[in-house]
Amino acid sequence: MGAGRTVAVFGATGHTGRFVVAELRARGFVPLLVGRNEEKLRALAEGQPAPGAGAGAGAGAGAGPGAGPGAGPGPEWSVRVASVDEPASLDRAFVGADAVVNCAGPFAETAAPVIEAALRAGIPYVDVAAEIEANLDTFAEFGERARAAGVVVVPAMAFFGGLGDLLVTAATDSAGWAAADEAHIAYGLSGWHPTAGTRDAGAVSRRRRGGQRVRYADGQLEYRDDAAPATKWDFPEPMGTRAVIGEFSMADIVTVPSHLAVPEVRTYMTVEAASELAAPDTPAPAAVDEQGRSAQTFVVDVVVRSGGVERRATARGQDIYAVSAPLAVEAVRRVIEGRVKGAGVRSAGAAFDAADFLRALSGHVSVEW
Repeated sequence: MGAGRTVAVFGATGHTGRFVVAELRARGFVPLLVGRNEEKLRALAEGQPAPGAGAGAGAGAGAGPGAGPGAGPGPEWSVRVASVDEPASLDRAFVGADAVVNCAGPFAETAAPVIEAALRAGIPYVDVAAEIEANLDTFAEFGERARAAGVVVVPAMAFFGGLGDLLVTAATDSAGWAAADEAHIAYGLSGWHPTAGTRDAGAVSRRRRGGQRVRYADGQLEYRDDAAPATKWDFPEPMGTRAVIGEFSMADIVTVPSHLAVPEVRTYMTVEAASELAAPDTPAPAAVDEQGRSAQTFVVDVVVRSGGVERRATARGQDIYAVSAPLAVEAVRRVIEGRVKGAGVRSAGAAFDAADFLRALSGHVSVEW
């Protein structure tokens, strides 16, 4: 499907970056490996262990060298060293690229410089940012500039931010609604072994909001000092009813309101997963299959209500980091093919036909309506 088109992956050697590189190769794109560490980039190009492989990865398939994302020799791959601190290095790195996917967090530090470089190069930009503040910055700082330049910028094109937005958008579209009263996105994770990047991004977000939590209510973001409410969510079987943290806000509270008139957007997280995320000694994800995925499974349950009518959509899959790759790469494919609803900064639901996009993910995510 990529027909030899070149896509730069900034942060290619990171956990999610390796999944993105593998997905690009699987779809016929030519990955352009970009990052700060030339040694790591060349090791990836030569075929190295999958995310989570190696020490502590367990004995499952994909736990050894050459398995999963990044596996196999890649003589056609180009390696280019670049840093967000040196704009000229980014310019050189993106020469010849048809698009760029930014997988390097914290995105509060990398998104703006990489978007700037994409605008200078005149190429589409996609990232996998889950940071609420970084995504807000992207919409605020680059909306007009990207539209004027005719460049498509799609932030949060990942498990958090992208998938929920697509599900909410597809649900409202299926009902023929131009607006809704409320949208609820519940994340049922079997567990959550965070990557180092996830921990770093979370720390940056907490510092930026002064330790406060944030929610989207009454059509605006609210920063609060109280504890997030505890409640329960009735997930579809076999998960069933689970204790969840209400207002466990993720990037969806930025992406959904960016294009849908929904004054209440609430997200929820299973208590067990939130506890593992918060624990400092929770290990990183460990690969259990040849794709390098962890054993983690997920259910994303979306309920949208308007005027007393309810629409529901549910997505299931494996490994929240791994599934971010097909989300991001499918977005790149559609932008390159011109299957996008205009230039500028657009969330997944605003940029693409949501239902059709979800169908295209069938090999990675199963969706029930």
